[in-house]
Amino acid sequence: MDVEFADDDLARVETEATATAGMSQALVKAFRRRVQSIRAAPDERQFYANRGMRFEKLEGKRKHQHSMRLNDQYRLIVELVGKGSEKILKVVAVEDYH
Repeated sequence: MDVEFADDDLARVETEATATAGMSQALVKAFRRRVQSIRAAPDERQFYANRGMRFEKLEGKRKHQHSMRLNDQYRLIVELVGKGSEKILKVVAVEDYH
């Protein structure tokens, strides 16, 4: 699946070895691993099938977004943009859910 980033700092975390965007090394590692698994997926059905990702649709003012688990504390907030085979996953933020 194609991936784009709403934040340039998050895009750099994926590609630059020294970029952290203020995250701990463990969180950076989890973020890179999750983005790699997103890129390997053919579509979002793979996210629902992999229960460990905890891919969930958000509610309220964020009903157009989804979240994925990075670790026990942090979630990756994403949006699915487009339709059918041309969908792109847009990485919006990494947020603390505690």
